[in-house]
Amino acid sequence: MRTQLAPQPRKKGRSSLFYTISIIGLMAALIGFSKTFFLPMATGEFKAPIAVHMHGFFAFTWVILFVIQTSLIRKNNYKAHRRLGIVGFISALGVTITLVPVALFATHKELAQGLGLTAHSTLLGVITSGLLFFALVITALYYRHRPENHKRLMLLATIVVLWPAWFRFRHFFPGVPNPEVWFALVLADSLIVMSWIWEKIQSGKIHPVLKYVGAFVILEQTFEVSIFDSPAWRNVATWVYHLLTWLPFF
Repeated sequence: MRTQLAPQPRKKGRSSLFYTISIIGLMAALIGFSKTFFLPMATGEFKAPIAVHMHGFFAFTWVILFVIQTSLIRKNNYKAHRRLGIVGFISALGVTITLVPVALFATHKELAQGLGLTAHSTLLGVITSGLLFFALVITALYYRHRPENHKRLMLLATIVVLWPAWFRFRHFFPGVPNPEVWFALVLADSLIVMSWIWEKIQSGKIHPVLKYVGAFVILEQTFEVSIFDSPAWRNVATWVYHLLTWLPFF
């Protein structure tokens, strides 16, 4: 019978990385979606299907929960942290499921604007990001009895789910070329690099989960950006689009 060790009290200064990233993520979500969601919602100008509102609710709930969960760990309140875990899973599941109708809504909107097959390419990118996010969450839950792995996987999942918020910073800096590179990739994934540097300074080494899974996230997202809207990408995206529109519940 396996003996489960009780979580060790947080060492001062060691876990502040996760809390710091959570605050940065919350601010990124609030600022990034201010022009396209929060302010239009406040003025009654935002019009979208219920699935879009539900997706925003689940995604923002995840970001807020990450702040709360890291705060609970800082206070060594592991019992409350575990109890909120089910809420986190429901939020992650909600984010992933609602991504499909949200992606279709965005695709139809871009098709109406005359973007053609590029609209299909956008749909595929949204879905792959959602699958990456949910895979990280599921893996983190699997390692929930190994806190050093669990918390780093949750950190990476949060960084992945935040890229749309960073991408919307292009509305504040319209003069920046290739926003999909500088905002959705470089700025978003800079949090992973920041985490590497932080751990190296604090511990003298980078935890393998953060190092290798973090590197995979960067490489996967770089690969997507590099082949986005290419003929091969468009072919797959178009096939996925027709498959989703063929399914009766979409």
